[in-house]
Amino acid sequence: MSEPAATILLIDDDEVFVRVLSRALTARGFTVVTAHDRASALAACAEHRPDHAVLDLKLGAENGLALIPELLAASPRLRILLLTGYASIATAVEAIKRGAHDYLAKPVDADQVVHALLGDGRDDAELEAALPDAPPPLKRLEWEHIQRVLAECEGNISETARRLGLHRRTLQRKLAKRPVREAGH
Repeated sequence: MSEPAATILLIDDDEVFVRVLSRALTARGFTVVTAHDRASALAACAEHRPDHAVLDLKLGAENGLALIPELLAASPRLRILLLTGYASIATAVEAIKRGAHDYLAKPVDADQVVHALLGDGRDDAELEAALPDAPPPLKRLEWEHIQRVLAECEGNISETARRLGLHRRTLQRKLAKRPVREAGH
């Protein structure tokens, strides 16, 4: 008898992305359960007891980072992969601190997701290859610093703006922009 397929809980508010990734993961032999917000994710986790969860950082107005401990409380052996279109070192570190097993920047494909969920993570050679040879641009460093302070303030925009010495609206404009890509990427 063959082993039952591993179950993946796919949590993202982008319904098109969920539908496409769900089909691709199903074609790779997984059972996929989907959710588009915190409440449906927790209900699906309790009902289906998935092996893995693929979680988006931004779930509409909700924050995926806050959902990580709740998912783990519902299913302690759950392996969580956090996805985001706004990659930063601060959010990656915060995701791992909260219990995520890996972190990928969007766009991603199903093969990357499967590798992150089932692989043993990146080895040192892969990490070195991913590091840029040149220092990141100043705008990228600013983005990283803002994300780090925002994580320390648990997503509180007003407190983050106060700590950074910025007006709240200025901070919101900076956060609305996409992060600066590193040279050569």
